[in-house]
Amino acid sequence: MKVKKGDTVLVTAGKDSGKVAKILKSFPKESKILVEGVNLKAKHIKPKRQGEQGQVVRIPAPFNVSNVKFLCPKCGKAVRLGYKIVGEKKFRVCKKCKSEF
Repeated sequence: MKVKKGDTVLVTAGKDSGKVAKILKSFPKESKILVEGVNLKAKHIKPKRQGEQGQVVRIPAPFNVSNVKFLCPKCGKAVRLGYKIVGEKKFRVCKKCKSEF
């Protein structure tokens, strides 16, 4: 999985396609990511105390990493990522502008 927490991505599929958002959490074993403000699901919460009202809270749900594209901070385009090994360090590389991250 080439995208990670904190990356800015463009959603390419689903009801939220076209949105640009930041990755909150990644689940590499399942190939899923959690993105802020995307794929929102309604969660019903019971009242905790007497007299308090229950509520419906909208929380993001994880979805497959194949439905997003990485946004390059240098060229500003939705791109694929590659890897480049320099010495003993491994860098992610933009396939369009060849910049390293």
